[in-house]
Amino acid sequence: MDLAKYAGAVIKNLREENGWTQTDLAKKVGVGKTTIANYESGTRSPNQDMLFKLADVLQVSVNRLFPVPDGVIPVTSSRKIPVLGEIACGEPILADENIEEYVETPVNSLPTGTIFYLKAKGDSMKPTIPNGSLVLIRQQPVVEDGEIAAVLLEDSNEATLKRVKHASNTILLMPDNRDYDPIVVTETSKARILGKAVKMTVDF
Repeated sequence: MDLAKYAGAVIKNLREENGWTQTDLAKKVGVGKTTIANYESGTRSPNQDMLFKLADVLQVSVNRLFPVPDGVIPVTSSRKIPVLGEIACGEPILADENIEEYVETPVNSLPTGTIFYLKAKGDSMKPTIPNGSLVLIRQQPVVEDGEIAAVLLEDSNEATLKRVKHASNTILLMPDNRDYDPIVVTETSKARILGKAVKMTVDF
């Protein structure tokens, strides 16, 4: 792909969306009208400083002036997803009392439904989920055997991440780390599934 022609076409489209002439844009970035005409036709390519100046004037990310490589999904917008901490007893899951912070997440990667993040604590789910990872949870009351779920242990008001295994009237919360024992949930124990783990984010 001809990068100069691609950038030129984007510059022209953005200029026209703003209702500006080539002269208008030229004055805003401090060049002559002929230079803008050459950019838009692709006969001349803006240098790096000019690309940033054009992006600033046109009020877009500089990435908008470059083609998206094959296989890469462009980020069109983002959404603030709550990160839950301790769960306040009796409160709705996404009550303000339960939310520690919000994380901006590209909407391209989000599943449907009510979603939130949990921060993994400890190494009971290693190597699948390292300590400190942000795990995206889709709120739902049941999951299939073998799926990782966020489960609220109501005695401690803490949510834990474990694989769920159903056995008769008992639910086993299975760690991936064999150094840890399963948590047994029965009809008398106070625990409930908050949702299914659908994605994990790890900061290096």
